[in-house]
Amino acid sequence: MSKNIVIVYFSGYGHTQRMAEAVAQGASGTLLAVDKDGNLPEGGWETLAAADAIVFGAPTYMGSVPWQYKKFIDASSKPWYSQQWKDKIAAGFTNSASMNGDKLSTLHYLFTLSQQHSMIWVGTGLMPSNAKAATRNDVNYVASFSGAMASTPSDASPDEMLPGDLETARLFGARVAAVTAKFSA
Repeated sequence: MSKNIVIVYFSGYGHTQRMAEAVAQGASGTLLAVDKDGNLPEGGWETLAAADAIVFGAPTYMGSVPWQYKKFIDASSKPWYSQQWKDKIAAGFTNSASMNGDKLSTLHYLFTLSQQHSMIWVGTGLMPSNAKAATRNDVNYVASFSGAMASTPSDASPDEMLPGDLETARLFGARVAAVTAKFSA
């Protein structure tokens, strides 16, 4: 039985949107974009309320989520107050230009958000590509366990994102779907 997985994301330049699309493909999920003003579209809060799993996605800007995503997160205090997302599956992903780029800070921020909402966090479940034979285009080359990470050079277009990073995001989405199916009755 298919579960309702929503990928709620913000993308400033299109790279995070490509990741969101790959996660959605793997999870058979629905995309929900936070707009340039930090708002959800009409019916967005209801979409999140009906979800079995929520995957949070944001680029890493200056070591954390951008202000538009922070605005969405702060607005989630209303569903927090009624614990509307309690026991839903949660996961997160991010992209930045640098290999490190403090992406873990962003994932930790999203994890903390999920715990504030009493959600159940899912990591990648992917082994890193960290042998000498590994190439930059291998799955989980960035070696993240907390959530999916991608690194895209600052002068690269969204179309130039590496297939390995996008495959990592797709496999991550598939894992979220598998875990959601186990936890949802």
